[in-house]
Amino acid sequence: QVQLVESGGASVQAGGSLRLSCAAYGYTYSTYYMGWFRQAPGKEREGVAAIDSDHTATYADSVKGRFSISQDNAKNTLYLQMNSLKPEDTAMYYCAADPRWMTGREALAVMGTDFRYRGQGTQVTVSS
Repeated sequence: QVQLVESGGASVQAGGSLRLSCAAYGYTYSTYYMGWFRQAPGKEREGVAAIDSDHTATYADSVKGRFSISQDNAKNTLYLQMNSLKPEDTAMYYCAADPRWMTGREALAVMGTDFRYRGQGTQVTVSS
C-alpha cells in the first residue's frame, strides 16, 4: 500500500519562502509521476507542479519562476520549494503520485482528481 505524508506547511508573510516535503512509503519514487496540487476554500483543485521519472518538471503559470519541484530518490521524498509567496498561494497543498505515463500538462490537469495516490495535505497560509 502506498502512503504519502506531507509536511512543511506554515503561516508566512507575503514575499517569504517555504519548502514542503512529501515522504513516500510503499514504492519507489522513480517509477511514478509525482506532483503537488492545492485547494483553497471555495476553489477547485489546481495542479501546481509535476515531475516525471526523468526529473522533467512542469509548472502552472501561476507559480512558474517562484516554485521549484524536486525529488530525492534515495530518501523517497518529494519537495516543493516556494519562494516569493503571495496571499493567493494560500491553500491546502497535497502531494500526489500515479504510475501512468502522461505529459506534464496532463499531469497538472488531472492530479487533483485522478492521480491514484494522494496525501492528507499540509496547510500554507500567506498573509499580506
